Amino acid sequence: MARQSTSPTQRILKRPRRLRAGEAIRSLVRETVVRVDDLILPMFVSEKIATRTPVASMPGVFQFTVEEAAAEAALAAGEGIRSILLFGIPSAKDEQASQAYAPEGIVQRAVRAIKKAAPGLVVITDVCLCEYMSHGHCGIAELEGGSVHVLNDESLELLAKTAVSHAAAGADIVAPSDMMDGRVRAIRTALDDAGFQRTIIMSYAAKFASAFYGPFRDAAESAPQAGDRKSYQMDGANVLEALREVALDIEESADIVMVKPGLPYLDVLWRVKERFGMTTAVYNVSGEYAMVKAAAQNGWLDERATVLEMMTSFKRAGADLIATYWAREIAGWLGNSPPTRLMERPRGEGGNHQDTKG
Repeated sequence: MARQSTSPTQRILKRPRRLRAGEAIRSLVRETVVRVDDLILPMFVSEKIATRTPVASMPGVFQFTVEEAAAEAALAAGEGIRSILLFGIPSAKDEQASQAYAPEGIVQRAVRAIKKAAPGLVVITDVCLCEYMSHGHCGIAELEGGSVHVLNDESLELLAKTAVSHAAAGADIVAPSDMMDGRVRAIRTALDDAGFQRTIIMSYAAKFASAFYGPFRDAAESAPQAGDRKSYQMDGANVLEALREVALDIEESADIVMVKPGLPYLDVLWRVKERFGMTTAVYNVSGEYAMVKAAAQNGWLDERATVLEMMTSFKRAGADLIATYWAREIAGWLGNSPPTRLMERPRGEGGNHQDTKG
């Protein structure tokens, strides 16, 4: 028999907990849903290795050879992953980043191999010069003592050549991450002039100079040899400047805009989505990944529950797409089946399964 209130004046008419009573009801009314289709898997492909090599600061992340990257991408596609983001590590670097746009460069060869192994996979390529420059900066640089001056306009031609070479290799989307002024316009013009009007540009439109990139620089072997990147990546204190940066990239014909990093910049992500209504991506960066991995391995966090909560926060803040190193694990968690792997990777502990709908 239902319990009755002792007095009409004590009745509670509004009871939000009714909609939290069980998982079926919670799933029915859930406002924000993470889908496998939302996820982008970053991958590192290297000319310097003979077999896959673990990244010490990112447990479960590897550098791959071209052949291994193609096989791994095909496995990921079979698990439901729809898109990957490629970063290349060349065997040699110089002051003109010549391997970034070489027809037989590491990314170009990897794109062709992946497209052959997994034709339906959307291949996104990072367009930047830091991995290919001997000094590790994202453009042509003048170094005097300990000071570094990155030349903006002189770098645009190399970025545009890189984007065109990726498109020629078969990339579906090019993703400039260098933060040079005018790079989206330069790349769009070069792509169109070369006959690649259908190639999509996903711009790292609001990329902040962040302490959360440390493990990535190990993975991509891209740490600057002198100075830092604060003269071109954004000041983390500036949200209005971020909105201006995004507006400029949209004006220059970016098809998708990205906010990077993710967790410390959820407010920026929200404002970008609300202001522009563009397809918006977020990068769940290496430092965010490494922190949770370390805590989970020490038993301080439930990895699966924590990761799914993070992904939900990105979606709730406005992200349409999420680049995350957990993409394959999430595909398994959401599908209630573990991913198949070429290598052993640490698994998260327990946690509540997050249902999907739609």
